[in-house]
Amino acid sequence: MDIVNKPGRADTSLARLGLALFFMEWVRGAFLVAFLPMYAMEHLGLTAAAVGIAVSIHYLTDSLIKGFIGYLLDRMPQQAVLHGGFAVALAGLVLMVTTRHAGVLITASALLGAGFSPIWIICMSQVREENRARQMGSLYVYWMAGLGLGTVMINVIMDWGLTPALLVIVLFFAAGWIMAGLIRPAGTPALRMEMKVSEQLAALWHKVKKGGFLVPGMLLQTAAGGMILPLITNFAVNRLGLSHSGVSLALVVGGTAAVLLMVPMGRLFDYLGGKWFLVLGFAVFSASLFLLTAAASFAGVLVLAILMGCAYATLLPSWNALMARYIPESSVGMSWGLLFSVEGLGAVIGPVIGGWLASGGNESIPFKVSACIFGLISVIYLLSPSEMFAHPERGAKLQQESI
Repeated sequence: MDIVNKPGRADTSLARLGLALFFMEWVRGAFLVAFLPMYAMEHLGLTAAAVGIAVSIHYLTDSLIKGFIGYLLDRMPQQAVLHGGFAVALAGLVLMVTTRHAGVLITASALLGAGFSPIWIICMSQVREENRARQMGSLYVYWMAGLGLGTVMINVIMDWGLTPALLVIVLFFAAGWIMAGLIRPAGTPALRMEMKVSEQLAALWHKVKKGGFLVPGMLLQTAAGGMILPLITNFAVNRLGLSHSGVSLALVVGGTAAVLLMVPMGRLFDYLGGKWFLVLGFAVFSASLFLLTAAASFAGVLVLAILMGCAYATLLPSWNALMARYIPESSVGMSWGLLFSVEGLGAVIGPVIGGWLASGGNESIPFKVSACIFGLISVIYLLSPSEMFAHPERGAKLQQESI
């Protein structure tokens, strides 16, 4: 029997998937952001450029392979794809800590990205229609907590040495794999296997066309975010005059605000629906980001970080709940995979544009351009028909009442 039709079992499965996601994102943050640069440059003697390419290839592979992973999930048992991903990721980890060659390191990073891809698509495919935004908010809490805690904790552990740090990373990886093993299969994809790829793509395109600005919006917002991501630390230190510990504190404060509000805002969206969550979320984020370029005090930076965290918590669950409305039931895995790949392209393009804009010597320009893009998205959603954002359950009720 399919657990999607059993609310109690579905909640348990989603919670276990969330924990598996937490462990995997902990490993990603700990290994890629903190451990790998130190290990590769100081222990192996590789250049910073090689490390940068390895990290970029990781995220590029993770994004581009999602469509193929979704294709597999529509045709193979969920557990087979999930455990296959863990095996590929393990191979990447082993290669990374046993090689001394930059080329092998980059290949291993790509394997790690490919191995981490299935977990997100499986998580999204298990989210039920009722309370969708709340469930997505919960998943993003697992994601943010894992990514943030992994980076912070491993930096502390590395003070004891690289070997203890690597051991902890392996333990968290094993915990994630064990948790994934406790997830019950979500039925067989026999019905979807009958559909050809062309039919699945046609079904997705038919749905997405109704979303109007959906795909361009995905590209724009991830590109706008990617423009500033690699520049945050340098901008905060050089332009705002913060210390490195001050930057860390501001990020923690903003991230905490987002985590604390993510589920409540998801619940509120499930209850109210509508486009104002996206309009106000993008508008507040845009204004806060623009004001950040002129912040004159650390207290001001913290206030703006909290505002951006609140805006992010408003955006994320409602945005993904909106995307989910355009996922055809006949092609859940492949559709989520393709949409995530489109989002990933924006994240790949963004840093290139941001670096080019900052190359003139003014590091505030990418932040101002990014803020303008987020503001433009808010205006476009404001002017879009409300029917695009109508709450599915409320829309159905209104339709029945009119009959």
